[in-house]
Amino acid sequence: MKILTLVIALAALAAACSKKGGGEEGGATIQIDGSSTVFPVTQAVAEEFQKDRGGRVTVGVSGTGGGFKKLCRGEIAIAGASRPIKESETSQCKSAGVELIELPVAYDGIAVVVHPDSDWVDHMTVEELKKVWSPEAQGSITRWSQVRAGWPDRDLHLFGPGVDSGTYDYFTQAIVGVEHSSRGDFTSSEDDNVLVQGVSTDPAALGFFGYAYYVENQDRLKLVPIDDGVADNGAGPVAPSLESVEKGTYQPLSRPVFIYVSAAALERPEVRSFVDYYLTEGAELAQEVGYIPLPAAAYELARKRVADRRTGSSFRGSEVGVSIEELLKN
Repeated sequence: MKILTLVIALAALAAACSKKGGGEEGGATIQIDGSSTVFPVTQAVAEEFQKDRGGRVTVGVSGTGGGFKKLCRGEIAIAGASRPIKESETSQCKSAGVELIELPVAYDGIAVVVHPDSDWVDHMTVEELKKVWSPEAQGSITRWSQVRAGWPDRDLHLFGPGVDSGTYDYFTQAIVGVEHSSRGDFTSSEDDNVLVQGVSTDPAALGFFGYAYYVENQDRLKLVPIDDGVADNGAGPVAPSLESVEKGTYQPLSRPVFIYVSAAALERPEVRSFVDYYLTEGAELAQEVGYIPLPAAAYELARKRVADRRTGSSFRGSEVGVSIEELLKN
């Protein structure tokens, strides 16, 4: 009985220490949470960091909004975000005495995907996506034949990130025109792997998520090129790829992704070491998992932000069409 009591006590102590991962008393454990889109990059960096420098890094997936909530409560040291922080979230953090440092780490394209058997889908326009995903489409646009004349008269099943997801916020801003506004009758998850599973097993499915998840599962999914409808573009429908995202021709679904670091947590040597490692080795690792690394100058500017402890955001929510060049000016 004494041994069992000791085991329970030790487990409780370990859990308590784990909850302090974002604060001053987290020891060598660095706790990270947030965007499922940024997760593959951060997980790759965490694995290599632990091999090279030791320590312990845990990476969770609660969505961009969920990550910011945890960061503002001091529960984690770093949050991954697939959109810039909102002014309301910044205010909540400041009210809690938490200052954040914004660090762009890569560039990404949102992939629109269908089941490989959906042979009628060769591309979609932004207007068609808006027709499908706008709030008024709920209960109204329910069949493929309603999206485009000539498409089959069969059910349309939708899959997308949950409402705490930065990818959801950005997609709704870029496609619907209002951030956080869409129909609600779709299968949602903060875990993009769940969305991959849903689309890849349903011939009537249409979904969207970060490009890296398509790359990882391209034998099970069909990528849908998007026509942004810009007359002077001349490109026609464009699919996301490393080249199209980097050159800015995949619009309007290309965007930078970030990590946000608690300024207080950055005073911990292991957090400083991890952030330095991220900004030094992250470019190569980002490309390995399907993202566009930023130019070397962008990572240098990010390192300067860390050194200067420059807090706050250079953005005002989900700004659509931000190029890599514009990112360097912020």
